[in-house]
Amino acid sequence: MDTATFQPSVLAIVMAGGKGERLFPLTKERSKPAVPFAGKYRVVDFALSNLMNSKITACYVLVQYRSQSLIEHLRICWPSRGLTSREFLTVVPPQMLAGETWYRGTADAVTQNINLIKDSRSELVAVFSADHVYRMDVRQMIAFHALKKAEVTMAAVPFPLDQAQRLGVLEVNREGRAVGFEEKPKKPKAMPGQSGHALVSMGNYIFNREALIAILEDEKRQQGAYDFGKSIFPNLIPRHNVYVYDFKTNRIPGADEHEAPWYWRDVGTLEDYWRAHMDLLGEKPVLRLDNSQWPILGSHFEGPAGRFLSARVENSLIADGCLIKKARITRSVLGRGVRILEKAQIEDSIIMDHVTIGKNSRLKRVIVDRFNIIADYEQIGFEPEKDSRRYFVSPSGLTVLPRARR
Repeated sequence: MDTATFQPSVLAIVMAGGKGERLFPLTKERSKPAVPFAGKYRVVDFALSNLMNSKITACYVLVQYRSQSLIEHLRICWPSRGLTSREFLTVVPPQMLAGETWYRGTADAVTQNINLIKDSRSELVAVFSADHVYRMDVRQMIAFHALKKAEVTMAAVPFPLDQAQRLGVLEVNREGRAVGFEEKPKKPKAMPGQSGHALVSMGNYIFNREALIAILEDEKRQQGAYDFGKSIFPNLIPRHNVYVYDFKTNRIPGADEHEAPWYWRDVGTLEDYWRAHMDLLGEKPVLRLDNSQWPILGSHFEGPAGRFLSARVENSLIADGCLIKKARITRSVLGRGVRILEKAQIEDSIIMDHVTIGKNSRLKRVIVDRFNIIADYEQIGFEPEKDSRRYFVSPSGLTVLPRARR
């Protein structure tokens, strides 16, 4: 099916209310989708860019926990309205139309906004997570959905078996139809022929609009059925035409041969968040962000170009407005407006916006959140026990400095 010509009307609902507890302290004052990424983006920008690049321009973003940072980012960086009534991006906090409760899960969040779905008159509803770093042509998933005459289509990707316990694990038959689903299983089931991998849900779903309304109306009658993964899909799969879209088949225009053809990273832990940044580096990065045919949108910075004064920078990403004076930067990602002073050394680290690194300081495998000031001669990332008395140290030894005040 030609995805360029086949384009039914689609309403997108982006789930952007996650706490991101395993990303603490980066989520101490912001939700997971609002966490900065790659020097100039937020995690939410990947889901939104995939939808916009796929010509899906009617979008509601559901927010909840610590949402102010995310709301401000969307207000500044994403246009709230296009040229027609079918082009909009609207932030939707809990409206409590059905009672005085917050969103109690993904399905409950959509159910509380069922009026938006009924009013849209779209043929399809795309319910997408805002928590992951990936690129996806959603039109290809929609074409698969139509080809299979599915009521519901779930996007899935192979994932290491020993890490699948924190995700939803799917079982499919030879035709691609879902035959089982288990949320965060203690013993995930391996894929046939791939003993080291499980097939996990990406948290991206396509619903026929009428089917979704019926499912949500039924969910209202089931006390405690608040989450798609935990309660809806295990009961839904035996009774409805649910198919699984293989994300490995998805291709976007402009990708280089050396890139992972189906890159997807659940940045749910500090280690995964750090690794996703390292995937951006090198002469042949696994994920290349300068693809003009599939841009990651949402960046905004009011400031000057960067300046390098006798600096040595190797295999790093440097955002706008940085000042690097006689310092050395290796395999690191610097956000906007960062100042690195004389003889400082930064290695394998992520430095977010408006951080100052003092003279003669050394950082290795450190994540520094926004607005921090690192004193002269400071050394972080070399003595975990010492660092843990002042900062947060992850199980793998990453040292994390939480966001500071301006």
